[in-house]
Amino acid sequence: MKINNFNASVGNTFIIAEIGNNHNGSYELAVEMIDQAISAGANCVKFQMRTLEEVYRKRSINGSGEDLGTEYVVDLLKRFELSKEEHQNLFEYCSLKNITYMCTPWDHLSLAFLEDLNVPAYKVASADLTNIPLIELLIKTKKPLILSTGMSTTEEIKFTAKLLKDANANFIFLHCNSTYPAPTADINLSWIKELKKIHPHVGYSGHERGINITLASISLGISVVERHFTVDRNMEGPDHAASLEPEEFKRLVDGIREVESALGEASPIRALSQGEMINRENLSKSLVAARVLKSGTVLTEGDIAVKSPGQGISPQSFHSLLGKTLARDMDEEDFFYTSDINATKISSRSYNYKRPWGVPVRFHDFKKYLSISQPDLVEFHLSYQDMLLDPGNFLTQINELDFVVHAPELFENSELLDLASPNEHYRKNSIANMQRVIDLTIDLKRFFPKTERPLIVTNIGGFSMDKNFSSSEVQAGYEIFAGSLEQLSADGVEIVPQTMAPYPWHFGGQRYQNLFVHPLEIIEWCNALDLRMCFDISHSMLAANNFGYSFYEMCEQIAPLTAHLHIGDAEGLNGEGLQIGDGSIDFERAGKILQELAPHATFIPEIWQGHKNDGEGFWKALDILEGVI
Repeated sequence: MKINNFNASVGNTFIIAEIGNNHNGSYELAVEMIDQAISAGANCVKFQMRTLEEVYRKRSINGSGEDLGTEYVVDLLKRFELSKEEHQNLFEYCSLKNITYMCTPWDHLSLAFLEDLNVPAYKVASADLTNIPLIELLIKTKKPLILSTGMSTTEEIKFTAKLLKDANANFIFLHCNSTYPAPTADINLSWIKELKKIHPHVGYSGHERGINITLASISLGISVVERHFTVDRNMEGPDHAASLEPEEFKRLVDGIREVESALGEASPIRALSQGEMINRENLSKSLVAARVLKSGTVLTEGDIAVKSPGQGISPQSFHSLLGKTLARDMDEEDFFYTSDINATKISSRSYNYKRPWGVPVRFHDFKKYLSISQPDLVEFHLSYQDMLLDPGNFLTQINELDFVVHAPELFENSELLDLASPNEHYRKNSIANMQRVIDLTIDLKRFFPKTERPLIVTNIGGFSMDKNFSSSEVQAGYEIFAGSLEQLSADGVEIVPQTMAPYPWHFGGQRYQNLFVHPLEIIEWCNALDLRMCFDISHSMLAANNFGYSFYEMCEQIAPLTAHLHIGDAEGLNGEGLQIGDGSIDFERAGKILQELAPHATFIPEIWQGHKNDGEGFWKALDILEGVI
């Protein structure tokens, strides 16, 4: 259901702050409550409007012999109703503040007035679910209708549903218990499932204490939430006790958005998150060679063992390997790969690129990659343990190719590199660790004389654990990073920050990234600090997905600042480093931008676990990207 410019749907809940009569007849308080609701994150503020003479019998208005409850309610309504002029002013104020004004008309005269205002949608109170004359008038408006089902029987709900469907009305039912506050045991959230059988579009109108039950309703696939809103639960009036105060309402809104994010999409396929894949690689098990095996060996149970880490094929493929003829030599505890089952291994070949290309390597596999490929450069992905090694034990000759260094993210004592940390002690450690990377990079130049000023790709930090930085904290983070750069002795190297994903994965756990994510900030600070970037295509696609940017406009913005490229596909919010074609990036389109605006930038394919099986993932990516990047 579209209400104003908001598409209310499962996973995109339309949140109504029901002010009702909780303004207690004060226009000034009503305005304050609108502002409070906006600050809390509501999509809509809703009021109520009655023409008492149309809603109640004369004797009820006059207080002639009615029961105490009715007498009390009518007395409050007489004192707390706003004028038509005040409603019009509130409507205009909401329009100015970009929040949807909605109102419940309790009678045909109120509806006529609201139609003159051109209210975008109408709410029907539980008390009027059976008021067929009013509902028929509401149908004629052709506006979206939201109807509460409190104090109604199943048959009454079905009757009204049929009336609305026969008229092709656009409507949503709200599950509701019409007591104020409602006892927890009476809420019966499970009936939402039954209500969906009557009509598939369902929301929840809560009158309970607190926010937990409303949050739970989100998991049942609702698209609208309505909660009463007040500035003070102790004020006069029956609805205040069942209302949320501003801070509570904000917690509710934040909670709803968090639950929506966690719901994901219904699918018969369980997708592994990036963090799970990282932990799977580190913690699960693989099939490995139980002994030294020669090519031509027909595999038996005694040839195969199960060992961690999970970087080979799953132990579930144990029986699939039995009887297979091995097409390669294997050392003891070498991983088995899918190609050992289906004999479809992809290998390196000669590639034709207009820009220099390379592969990611470690010290220990550098020689292996040079023996099976002819890259223009290598990118050393360093770990903190690599920092303790003598490169001369691995790089024993002068190499006629270029090199790039990727600084470690993690150092000893489980410290993540953070050159933007406001913690002075932590930042000093990060600066010292970064200086070690610089010194090692300079030392590597003796093996690569072709590279005069090697690039150091760096995730500079600026992350947080529980939420994103405020705008002032972001500004401070960049300034702290600038100060860290001044303390580094970096002559002879070039530090290139990497464009970052909004939710980076640090060894199996997610954080919030705050720096070098947004294109305008990247441009501003690259110019201010005279920096070039490592444009990580996969990271930036995730950022574009998360913040609603055009990824291709982002390419146009970042490409002129780009010294080096990391190329991988991406999907959603955290599907990073995917094989080319497994995500949603249009590489033909992105490639044209990069060819025009970053023609000299070097690149590597950065594919998740692309190094497996002698770099099979890298060679596949290079096959696909040839002539594109």
